[in-house]
Amino acid sequence: MASPSSDLDRERRKCTFNVAELTDIVNGGRKKTERRRYLESLVMKEPIFSNEDYYFLSREEKYSDAVKKAVKLVEVLKEHNIENPQEYQILLGVINENLPIALHNSMFKPTIRDQGTDEQRKKWLPLANDYKIIGTYAQTEMGHGTFIRGLETTSTYDPKREEFVLNTPTLTATKWWPGCLGKTSTHAVVMAQLYIKNQCYGLHSFIIQLRSLKDHSPMPGVTVGDIGNKVGYDTNDNGFLAMDNVRIPRENMLMRHAQVYPDGTYRKPANPRLAYGAMVLVRATIVAGSATNLSKAATIAIRYSCVRRQTEAKPGELEPQIIDYVTQQHKLVPQLATAYAFAWIARYMMSTYHALHADIESGHLGALQELHGISSGLKAFTAEMSVSGIEVCRRACGGHGFSAASGLVSIYKDWLPSCTYEGENTVLYLQTARFLLKCFRQPSVTPSSMSYILIKPLPGARWGVKSPEDLMKPILLVEAFEHRAQRTIKSAAQFLESQISQGLDTSEAMNRSGIEFVRCAKAHCYYFVTRNFFQSTALLKCSKEIKESLLTLGVVFALNGIADNSGEFLEDGFVTGTQMEFVRERIQYCYKQLRPNLVGLVDAFAFADQSLNSALGAYDGDVYNRLYNWAKRAPLNKTDVHSSYHKYLKPILKSKI
Repeated sequence: MASPSSDLDRERRKCTFNVAELTDIVNGGRKKTERRRYLESLVMKEPIFSNEDYYFLSREEKYSDAVKKAVKLVEVLKEHNIENPQEYQILLGVINENLPIALHNSMFKPTIRDQGTDEQRKKWLPLANDYKIIGTYAQTEMGHGTFIRGLETTSTYDPKREEFVLNTPTLTATKWWPGCLGKTSTHAVVMAQLYIKNQCYGLHSFIIQLRSLKDHSPMPGVTVGDIGNKVGYDTNDNGFLAMDNVRIPRENMLMRHAQVYPDGTYRKPANPRLAYGAMVLVRATIVAGSATNLSKAATIAIRYSCVRRQTEAKPGELEPQIIDYVTQQHKLVPQLATAYAFAWIARYMMSTYHALHADIESGHLGALQELHGISSGLKAFTAEMSVSGIEVCRRACGGHGFSAASGLVSIYKDWLPSCTYEGENTVLYLQTARFLLKCFRQPSVTPSSMSYILIKPLPGARWGVKSPEDLMKPILLVEAFEHRAQRTIKSAAQFLESQISQGLDTSEAMNRSGIEFVRCAKAHCYYFVTRNFFQSTALLKCSKEIKESLLTLGVVFALNGIADNSGEFLEDGFVTGTQMEFVRERIQYCYKQLRPNLVGLVDAFAFADQSLNSALGAYDGDVYNRLYNWAKRAPLNKTDVHSSYHKYLKPILKSKI
């Protein structure tokens, strides 16, 4: 049997491009690569961050260990003056756990920054930045999640004492699921319905102290705890919160956009959507997380597939590497292509968020709807595809993929909830569809990023592909996705109109149109990501070999998208059956072209072994020794004879009956 390590060495020698050059592209430049390596070294040199035995810990042990790591991370941040959110994410990436201070940085501080007045920022942000308080964001309730207008938590203003009184008046009003809430956080930004003189003014944000800063016990009127074990996220104390007449000062309502004056006078915000800036940022972060987690899964599965050999092709010959089976390539190469596509769209999302956020901060609100429309659809699209892709990678590793030691089980379990939190995917697709239909009907509100919607496809339009070779032309691939998106958006609009014309009220007509809405939103997202992949790659200044590999990955992403959704391309005759045969043929051609570079393409992500925490995907490829040594450390193997033998097995084995 060949040496696993030598197999990977051989794969790396076959690579046609400089992996370090591609790593710099992935990271955004050589300086950023060097900075990333420096930041990762700060984690890897600290023994406390070791996750070697993570998969053997109980839920409580995992949480306790994560708190310990969170405290050490805070020390590292302070010691090295690390304040950049992206650098913070790099540190979290190599720690490779969802620490119980996650929402402190991703939601609590950004919400105060975006919704707080200058005075509130001066009061709360220094405390939060110095970790004198630890915060979370409490919106979701037991009875309501994505439909935030249905939230039941109330905040009633008392003008005599200039205080708000917060209550969860029903069981279903109990805040349920917020991360870091159960045992860790001392404060929370709580979303509640504002009442003044018996009139409801809708949802607003309030800062609540949950626990004493002296002994961490719950504050009067606060009932708080952990919601119990989940499918994943073992290190995070997702919690519940009930409030019984909890009083807070008037100044604890975040009032950058809406204000309540001492006498109870209410001033509404210029735009109700101003309050959701922090959530949009989180959705952009989820797009980046989709890229990272799918990249990790692809790295593990592809490295393992180059090491694993199976099924003697010819008697007496070495068993082939399973990556050489076309069926294995068909599982994994599309996931690798999707990982790169998502990395590129994540970069676009973040730059767009920061650019539009600056406009919003200066009072230009026209970009809000575009930002919401883009972030909603892409969050849903990338989360859905990455979760599915991670599971494909796990299954592609056969029996060993079912072992916790693969690392894939943990990646899947901890990324699975991304399809639900910060907006359930179907609901977000529906929000995106409504924005697309608004652009379709009202050209004047259509942003430049959506201008393709206004182009009317010619009747009887046909795809300009004449041969399999034409499918290597990005312009023709983008054209196919553009046509599909245009047609499905128009179809959704017509379907809605037909429902209304039948006498249904708008609400029921929208409900009946939901499937068409989701279909057009997905078509739009696929077009948007495909177009961005080719545009971004074309602009790269890099070696010919890297650009060729990336463009081929883009073709794989696009062609598999066409093949997997063939009905939508075929049903109006835009694509013919012969052209679909070209698509299937060209997919295999691309796999063959990419085969020598598969390990180089995953190596370029430059994940440290600690970040992957995988016996199957370590850089050295020493899979079998890692698996065996890991198994020997299992708690069940501490003794040769388990205690259960003496308690249960021995009596029945020794029984004379």
